[in-house]
Amino acid sequence: MDESIFASGKAKMDQVVELVSQELDQVRTGRAKPALVERVKVEAYEGTTMEVREVAAIAAPDPHSLIIKPWDTNVLKSLEKALLKADLGASPVVEGEQVRLTIQPLSQERREELVKQVGQRVESGKAMLRQIRNEVKHEIDEHEDDPGVSEDDVHAMYDRLQSLIDDYNGKLDSLEEAKAKELMEL
Repeated sequence: MDESIFASGKAKMDQVVELVSQELDQVRTGRAKPALVERVKVEAYEGTTMEVREVAAIAAPDPHSLIIKPWDTNVLKSLEKALLKADLGASPVVEGEQVRLTIQPLSQERREELVKQVGQRVESGKAMLRQIRNEVKHEIDEHEDDPGVSEDDVHAMYDRLQSLIDDYNGKLDSLEEAKAKELMEL
């Protein structure tokens, strides 16, 4: 049977894990991390929308603040507006040619709420993996009647597919566990 079935399925599964990982990076943990603001959209130049990481250097001088220094100071006001609009739970303050973002520590209640959100995002990733499994299973079923393909071959492919899905579910579980641990640290 054609190996490209698994290759395309595996590529899609890698994309799911990467997507979930990016989503989890955006969850605020009470600790200042550049990933928190990297993807915030800024209207940089007359209708051109860019991400913060494309218009500024982002630094975390301590665990509770970020310094965002635009390469072009003309973008400073737009950057401030975009950070306010992003609703990060912190107010940006313009200091000369840079913006300081102070991240407030999270309450225990908020931490628990964010852990639930992380679980929901991971579960949506698992749902995407199930959809990919169904697509690959359908492709395997289409080759079931091909000459030289036995029932044992088909069952071996199903087992291999399930093993692959289990591996990727494990990766998502690891991401969830690490993020939950990070959120619950004081």
